[in-house]
Amino acid sequence: MTARRRTLRDIADALGLSVNTVSRALAGKSDVSERTRRLIEAEAERIGYVPNIQARSLVLGSMMTVGLVITNPSNPFYAQLISAIEWACRSEGYSLVLGITEESPEVEAATVDALLRSGVDGAIAVPVQGDAEPWHKLRRAGIPTVLVNRDLPGPDWDLVGTDNVLGAREATRVALRQGARSVVLLEEDLPISTIEQRIAGFRQALTEAGLSAGDSSVVTVPTRRNADAALPWQADEGYRLAQELLEERQVDAVVVGNDYFALGLYRAIAERGLRIPDDIAVVGFGDYPFAAYLSPALTTVRLPAAEVGRRAVELLLRRLHDASDHPPARVLVPPGLVERASSRRA
Repeated sequence: MTARRRTLRDIADALGLSVNTVSRALAGKSDVSERTRRLIEAEAERIGYVPNIQARSLVLGSMMTVGLVITNPSNPFYAQLISAIEWACRSEGYSLVLGITEESPEVEAATVDALLRSGVDGAIAVPVQGDAEPWHKLRRAGIPTVLVNRDLPGPDWDLVGTDNVLGAREATRVALRQGARSVVLLEEDLPISTIEQRIAGFRQALTEAGLSAGDSSVVTVPTRRNADAALPWQADEGYRLAQELLEERQVDAVVVGNDYFALGLYRAIAERGLRIPDDIAVVGFGDYPFAAYLSPALTTVRLPAAEVGRRAVELLLRRLHDASDHPPARVLVPPGLVERASSRRA
Protein backbone atom coordinates (compact mmCIF):
# COMPACT_ATOMS: atom_id res chain seq x y z
CA MET A 1 0.00 0.00 0.00
CA THR A 2 1.42 3.40 -1.01
CA ALA A 3 1.75 5.89 1.82
CA ARG A 4 0.04 9.24 1.34
CA ARG A 5 0.31 12.58 3.06
CA ARG A 6 -2.09 12.99 5.98
CA THR A 7 -4.54 15.88 5.72
CA LEU A 8 -6.85 17.96 7.88
CA ARG A 9 -9.71 15.83 6.47
CA ASP A 10 -8.20 12.69 8.03
CA ILE A 11 -8.21 14.33 11.47
CA ALA A 12 -11.71 15.73 11.01
CA ASP A 13 -13.16 12.37 9.90
CA ALA A 14 -11.51 10.51 12.79
CA LEU A 15 -12.99 12.90 15.37
CA GLY A 16 -16.30 13.68 13.69
CA LEU A 17 -15.45 17.36 13.35
CA SER A 18 -15.40 19.82 10.47
CA VAL A 19 -12.20 20.55 8.57
CA ASN A 20 -12.64 24.22 9.51
CA THR A 21 -12.67 23.40 13.23
CA VAL A 22 -9.55 21.27 12.89
CA SER A 23 -7.79 23.98 10.91
CA ARG A 24 -8.65 26.68 13.41
CA ALA A 25 -7.55 24.55 16.36
CA LEU A 26 -4.15 23.79 14.84
CA ALA A 27 -3.74 27.47 13.95
CA GLY A 28 -4.23 28.42 17.61
CA LYS A 29 -7.52 30.25 17.14
CA SER A 30 -9.28 31.13 20.38
CA ASP A 31 -12.79 30.07 19.35
CA VAL A 32 -12.00 26.35 19.77
CA SER A 33 -12.41 24.83 23.24
CA GLU A 34 -9.31 23.61 25.04
CA ARG A 35 -10.70 20.07 25.23
CA THR A 36 -11.36 19.94 21.48
CA ARG A 37 -7.94 21.44 20.74
CA ARG A 38 -6.22 18.75 22.79
CA LEU A 39 -8.15 16.00 20.99
CA ILE A 40 -7.23 17.43 17.61
CA GLU A 41 -3.55 17.85 18.51
CA ALA A 42 -3.39 14.30 19.83
CA GLU A 43 -4.96 12.87 16.67
CA ALA A 44 -2.63 14.93 14.48
CA GLU A 45 0.33 13.51 16.41
CA ARG A 46 -1.04 9.96 16.19
CA ILE A 47 -1.46 9.94 12.40
CA GLY A 48 1.69 11.92 11.68
CA TYR A 49 0.02 15.01 10.23
CA VAL A 50 2.44 17.68 8.97
CA PRO A 51 1.10 21.07 7.79
CA ASN A 52 1.37 21.75 4.07
CA ILE A 53 3.58 24.84 3.96
CA GLN A 54 2.70 25.68 0.35
CA ALA A 55 -1.01 25.60 1.11
CA ARG A 56 -0.44 27.66 4.24
CA SER A 57 1.54 30.21 2.25
CA LEU A 58 -1.45 30.78 -0.05
CA VAL A 59 -3.51 31.70 2.98
CA LEU A 60 -0.86 33.83 4.68
CA GLY A 61 0.59 35.39 1.54
CA SER A 62 4.03 34.33 2.76
CA MET A 63 6.30 31.31 2.34
CA MET A 64 7.85 32.03 5.77
CA THR A 65 11.24 31.48 4.14
CA VAL A 66 14.42 33.55 4.13
CA GLY A 67 17.17 33.17 1.54
CA LEU A 68 20.76 33.30 2.83
CA VAL A 69 23.51 33.72 0.24
CA ILE A 70 27.17 33.52 1.27
CA THR A 71 30.42 33.25 -0.62
CA ASN A 72 32.28 30.43 1.11
CA PRO A 73 31.23 28.25 4.08
CA SER A 74 34.84 27.23 4.77
CA ASN A 75 35.34 30.68 6.27
CA PRO A 76 34.77 30.10 10.01
CA PHE A 77 33.09 33.50 10.32
CA TYR A 78 30.43 32.47 7.82
CA ALA A 79 30.00 29.06 9.42
CA GLN A 80 29.10 30.82 12.69
CA LEU A 81 26.98 33.32 10.79
CA ILE A 82 24.89 30.57 9.17
CA SER A 83 24.18 28.96 12.55
CA ALA A 84 23.18 32.29 14.12
CA ILE A 85 20.90 33.26 11.24
CA GLU A 86 19.27 29.82 11.07
CA TRP A 87 18.56 29.86 14.80
CA ALA A 88 17.16 33.40 14.72
CA CYS A 89 14.94 32.61 11.71
CA ARG A 90 13.70 29.34 13.19
CA SER A 91 12.77 31.06 16.45
CA GLU A 92 10.50 33.37 14.43
CA GLY A 93 8.94 30.54 12.41
CA TYR A 94 10.98 31.07 9.24
CA SER A 95 12.84 28.42 7.26
CA LEU A 96 16.20 29.11 5.65
CA VAL A 97 17.26 28.49 2.05
CA LEU A 98 21.06 28.54 1.67
CA GLY A 99 22.94 29.51 -1.48
CA ILE A 100 26.74 29.43 -1.90
CA THR A 101 28.36 31.50 -4.65
CA GLU A 102 32.05 30.55 -4.30
CA GLU A 103 32.93 34.18 -5.19
CA SER A 104 31.47 33.69 -8.69
CA PRO A 105 29.28 36.47 -10.15
CA GLU A 106 27.69 33.94 -12.50
CA VAL A 107 26.75 31.61 -9.65
CA GLU A 108 25.48 34.58 -7.67
CA ALA A 109 23.15 35.63 -10.50
CA ALA A 110 21.83 32.08 -10.83
CA THR A 111 21.35 31.84 -7.07
CA VAL A 112 19.28 35.03 -6.98
CA ASP A 113 17.11 33.70 -9.82
CA ALA A 114 16.55 30.52 -7.80
CA LEU A 115 15.48 32.59 -4.78
CA LEU A 116 12.99 34.45 -6.95
CA ARG A 117 11.53 31.19 -8.24
CA SER A 118 11.28 29.72 -4.76
CA GLY A 119 9.29 32.70 -3.48
CA VAL A 120 11.41 33.65 -0.46
CA ASP A 121 10.02 36.46 1.69
CA GLY A 122 13.39 38.17 2.16
CA ALA A 123 17.12 37.67 1.71
CA ILE A 124 20.33 38.07 3.69
CA ALA A 125 23.40 38.22 1.50
CA VAL A 126 27.18 38.36 1.50
CA PRO A 127 27.57 39.70 -2.06
CA VAL A 128 30.40 38.81 -4.41
CA GLN A 129 30.77 42.59 -5.01
CA GLY A 130 30.89 42.36 -8.76
CA ASP A 131 27.71 43.38 -10.56
CA ALA A 132 25.00 44.51 -8.11
CA GLU A 133 22.24 43.91 -10.66
CA PRO A 134 21.13 40.51 -9.22
CA TRP A 135 20.39 42.19 -5.88
CA HIS A 136 18.60 45.09 -7.55
CA LYS A 137 16.55 42.48 -9.38
CA LEU A 138 15.56 40.88 -6.09
CA ARG A 139 14.52 44.19 -4.59
CA ARG A 140 12.55 45.20 -7.68
CA ALA A 141 10.53 42.03 -7.09
CA GLY A 142 9.59 43.43 -3.66
CA ILE A 143 11.90 41.13 -1.69
CA PRO A 144 13.72 42.99 1.14
CA THR A 145 17.46 42.34 1.21
CA VAL A 146 19.95 42.87 4.04
CA LEU A 147 23.66 42.80 3.20
CA VAL A 148 26.08 41.22 5.65
CA ASN A 149 29.71 42.31 6.04
CA ARG A 150 30.18 43.39 2.41
CA ASP A 151 28.66 46.49 0.88
CA LEU A 152 27.35 47.26 -2.61
CA PRO A 153 27.50 50.54 -4.55
CA GLY A 154 24.85 53.10 -3.67
CA PRO A 155 23.68 54.52 -0.37
CA ASP A 156 20.38 52.68 -0.10
CA TRP A 157 21.30 49.18 1.11
CA ASP A 158 20.55 47.80 4.55
CA LEU A 159 23.82 46.44 5.94
CA VAL A 160 24.93 44.69 9.11
CA GLY A 161 28.63 44.03 9.46
CA THR A 162 31.76 44.04 11.57
CA ASP A 163 33.62 47.28 12.20
CA ASN A 164 36.73 46.08 10.38
CA VAL A 165 38.42 49.48 10.47
CA LEU A 166 38.24 49.46 14.26
CA GLY A 167 39.38 45.84 14.46
CA ALA A 168 42.44 46.33 12.25
CA ARG A 169 43.35 49.58 13.98
CA GLU A 170 43.28 47.89 17.40
CA ALA A 171 45.22 44.87 16.10
CA THR A 172 47.95 47.19 14.82
CA ARG A 173 47.99 49.32 17.95
CA VAL A 174 48.66 46.30 20.16
CA ALA A 175 51.87 45.64 18.20
CA LEU A 176 52.84 49.30 18.31
CA ARG A 177 52.37 49.42 22.08
CA GLN A 178 55.02 46.72 22.37
CA GLY A 179 57.52 48.95 20.60
CA ALA A 180 57.18 47.65 17.04
CA ARG A 181 58.19 50.18 14.37
CA SER A 182 58.47 48.08 11.22
CA VAL A 183 54.94 46.65 10.90
CA VAL A 184 53.52 44.78 7.90
CA LEU A 185 49.96 43.70 7.11
CA LEU A 186 49.60 40.31 5.40
CA GLU A 187 46.21 40.50 3.65
CA GLU A 188 44.13 38.89 0.93
CA ASP A 189 44.13 40.18 -2.62
CA LEU A 190 40.36 40.25 -3.20
CA PRO A 191 38.84 43.66 -4.10
CA ILE A 192 36.14 43.57 -1.43
CA SER A 193 35.03 46.12 1.13
CA THR A 194 36.02 44.14 4.23
CA ILE A 195 39.64 43.94 3.07
CA GLU A 196 39.67 47.62 2.11
CA GLN A 197 38.39 48.43 5.61
CA ARG A 198 41.07 46.35 7.33
CA ILE A 199 43.79 48.01 5.26
CA ALA A 200 42.34 51.42 6.14
CA GLY A 201 42.35 50.61 9.87
CA PHE A 202 45.92 49.30 9.69
CA ARG A 203 47.13 52.45 7.95
CA GLN A 204 45.27 54.69 10.39
CA ALA A 205 47.16 53.14 13.29
CA LEU A 206 50.52 53.54 11.54
CA THR A 207 49.81 57.17 10.67
CA GLU A 208 48.74 57.93 14.25
CA ALA A 209 52.09 56.51 15.41
CA GLY A 210 54.03 58.67 12.95
CA LEU A 211 55.07 55.68 10.81
CA SER A 212 54.98 55.19 7.06
CA ALA A 213 51.72 53.69 5.81
CA GLY A 214 52.68 53.33 2.14
CA ASP A 215 52.02 50.43 -0.22
CA SER A 216 55.09 48.51 0.98
CA SER A 217 53.45 48.09 4.39
CA VAL A 218 50.76 45.82 2.89
CA VAL A 219 51.68 42.42 1.41
CA THR A 220 48.84 40.72 -0.47
CA VAL A 221 48.32 36.97 -0.46
CA PRO A 222 46.73 35.33 -3.53
CA THR A 223 44.05 33.11 -2.03
CA ARG A 224 40.62 31.63 -2.67
CA ARG A 225 40.23 32.55 -6.33
CA ASN A 226 42.27 29.59 -7.50
CA ALA A 227 41.06 27.45 -10.41
CA ASP A 228 37.26 27.58 -10.78
CA ALA A 229 36.15 27.82 -7.18
CA ALA A 230 36.75 29.81 -4.06
CA LEU A 231 39.02 27.89 -1.71
CA PRO A 232 39.52 28.12 2.02
CA TRP A 233 42.35 30.29 3.19
CA GLN A 234 45.62 28.50 2.69
CA ALA A 235 48.38 28.50 5.28
CA ASP A 236 50.90 27.55 2.60
CA GLU A 237 50.34 30.82 0.74
CA GLY A 238 50.90 32.75 3.96
CA TYR A 239 54.04 30.68 4.54
CA ARG A 240 55.42 31.38 1.05
CA LEU A 241 54.79 35.14 1.25
CA ALA A 242 56.21 35.27 4.79
CA GLN A 243 59.41 33.56 3.58
CA GLU A 244 59.83 36.19 0.88
CA LEU A 245 59.03 39.02 3.28
CA LEU A 246 61.56 37.92 5.91
CA GLU A 247 64.20 37.38 3.22
CA GLU A 248 63.75 40.88 1.77
CA ARG A 249 63.52 43.05 4.87
CA GLN A 250 63.58 43.23 8.62
CA VAL A 251 60.21 43.50 10.33
CA ASP A 252 59.36 43.44 14.01
CA ALA A 253 55.59 42.89 13.79
CA VAL A 254 53.15 41.32 11.33
CA VAL A 255 49.38 41.77 11.40
CA VAL A 256 47.54 39.12 9.38
CA GLY A 257 44.14 39.59 7.77
CA ASN A 258 42.99 36.19 9.03
CA ASP A 259 44.34 33.67 11.49
CA TYR A 260 45.05 31.05 8.80
CA PHE A 261 47.87 33.19 7.46
CA ALA A 262 49.39 33.13 10.94
CA LEU A 263 49.88 29.35 10.64
CA GLY A 264 52.21 29.78 7.69
CA LEU A 265 53.83 32.85 9.22
CA TYR A 266 54.69 30.98 12.44
CA ARG A 267 56.54 28.31 10.45
CA ALA A 268 58.44 30.81 8.32
CA ILE A 269 59.56 32.71 11.43
CA ALA A 270 60.72 29.54 13.19
CA GLU A 271 62.69 28.34 10.15
CA ARG A 272 64.72 31.56 10.20
CA GLY A 273 65.63 30.96 13.84
CA LEU A 274 63.48 33.86 15.05
CA ARG A 275 61.15 33.88 18.03
CA ILE A 276 57.60 35.11 18.55
CA PRO A 277 57.13 37.67 20.08
CA ASP A 278 60.74 38.50 21.08
CA ASP A 279 61.91 39.06 17.50
CA ILE A 280 58.60 39.44 15.67
CA ALA A 281 55.18 40.08 17.20
CA VAL A 282 52.21 38.49 15.41
CA VAL A 283 48.58 39.66 15.60
CA GLY A 284 45.74 37.85 13.86
CA PHE A 285 42.18 38.50 12.75
CA GLY A 286 39.27 36.13 13.40
CA ASP A 287 40.04 34.32 16.67
CA TYR A 288 39.41 30.95 15.08
CA PRO A 289 39.40 27.87 17.36
CA PHE A 290 43.08 27.04 16.84
CA ALA A 291 44.34 30.54 17.71
CA ALA A 292 44.54 29.90 21.46
CA TYR A 293 46.45 26.63 20.89
CA LEU A 294 49.29 27.94 18.76
CA SER A 295 52.64 28.27 20.49
CA PRO A 296 52.78 31.03 21.50
CA ALA A 297 49.03 31.60 21.68
CA LEU A 298 47.90 34.08 19.03
CA THR A 299 46.77 37.60 19.86
CA THR A 300 43.86 38.22 17.50
CA VAL A 301 40.66 40.12 16.79
CA ARG A 302 37.50 38.22 17.72
CA LEU A 303 34.76 38.70 15.12
CA PRO A 304 31.14 39.03 16.33
CA ALA A 305 29.62 36.57 13.83
CA ALA A 306 26.68 35.53 16.01
CA GLU A 307 25.74 39.11 16.84
CA VAL A 308 25.98 40.15 13.18
CA GLY A 309 23.71 37.26 12.19
CA ARG A 310 21.16 37.97 14.89
CA ARG A 311 20.96 41.66 14.05
CA ALA A 312 20.70 40.94 10.32
CA VAL A 313 17.64 38.77 10.96
CA GLU A 314 16.13 41.42 13.23
CA LEU A 315 16.55 44.05 10.54
CA LEU A 316 15.13 41.83 7.80
CA LEU A 317 12.07 40.92 9.87
CA ARG A 318 11.50 44.58 10.64
CA ARG A 319 11.42 45.24 6.89
CA LEU A 320 9.03 42.33 6.34
CA HIS A 321 6.59 43.28 9.11
CA ASP A 322 6.65 47.07 8.82
CA ALA A 323 5.54 48.56 5.51
CA SER A 324 6.76 52.05 6.48
CA ASP A 325 9.46 53.54 4.27
CA HIS A 326 12.35 53.66 6.75
CA PRO A 327 15.79 54.89 5.61
CA PRO A 328 18.48 52.24 5.03
CA ALA A 329 20.10 50.95 8.22
CA ARG A 330 23.88 50.72 8.55
CA VAL A 331 24.86 48.63 11.57
CA LEU A 332 28.52 47.98 12.42
CA VAL A 333 29.15 45.63 15.33
CA PRO A 334 32.48 46.24 17.11
CA PRO A 335 34.89 43.28 17.29
CA GLY A 336 36.96 42.46 20.37
CA LEU A 337 40.71 42.21 20.78
CA VAL A 338 41.98 39.05 22.50
CA GLU A 339 45.54 39.66 23.73
CA ARG A 340 47.70 36.54 24.10
CA ALA A 341 51.40 35.70 24.14
CA SER A 342 52.23 36.32 20.44
CA SER A 343 52.30 40.09 20.99
CA ARG A 344 53.62 40.38 24.55
CA ARG A 345 57.28 41.21 24.58
CA ALA A 346 59.09 40.92 27.89
